[in-house]
Amino acid sequence: MNILAPPKARLAIEVVHDLVCPWCYLGVRRLFRTLTRRPDLLVEVTWRPFLLNPDMPRGGMSRSDYVLRKFGGEERARRMYASITDIGRVEGVMFRFDRIRRTPASVDAHRLVRWAAAFGRADEVVEAVFAAHFTDGRDIGDLAVLTAIAASCGLRPSSARSFLASNQEADAVHADNLRAHRLGINGVPCFVVSGCHAIAGAQEPEVLERLLDVAAAEAMGI
Repeated sequence: MNILAPPKARLAIEVVHDLVCPWCYLGVRRLFRTLTRRPDLLVEVTWRPFLLNPDMPRGGMSRSDYVLRKFGGEERARRMYASITDIGRVEGVMFRFDRIRRTPASVDAHRLVRWAAAFGRADEVVEAVFAAHFTDGRDIGDLAVLTAIAASCGLRPSSARSFLASNQEADAVHADNLRAHRLGINGVPCFVVSGCHAIAGAQEPEVLERLLDVAAAEAMGI
């Protein structure tokens, strides 16, 4: 141990997100890019569910029906997706909206993240679920797809399959979603640092870093 090394600030970051939200994918990428620039911080990330489509049927719906209902038509959706795709390319995220055939309910994917957290694999599962949906166009509402994602992250597929086949953690996902709304969070991603500093949106790393600086100064009593 280097006794001359300065102490590191400990920060708890809650990431309020939905796994079917492209802006959340971008925001998470930017958060972790920011954290790689801050080895002076000891950070613990907790993933908090937010359901953008709380009334989505458990089996999801066709992408064309979803686009019509949410955006009013394919042309408006295409313009928005083109903008997100351009931003994603800068962050190393390859959005392929053309591959998505179904818009899933995200409750089961959020359940998987909560389960993976018990094994220290939540971060990897979040990234893998985002990539499966937005890059590969896989149906992340399908339990077989989620089981395969768990396996790709080093988790035991038989255990993941058994967990997903149950309804465990579903109530917790809905409770976290309700908690977010009660806290006044109505858009995601939202990053809550040390329980009292919050910022919403897929912010640039420089903006996130300033928020971390404020929280770190408070944590160190500066």
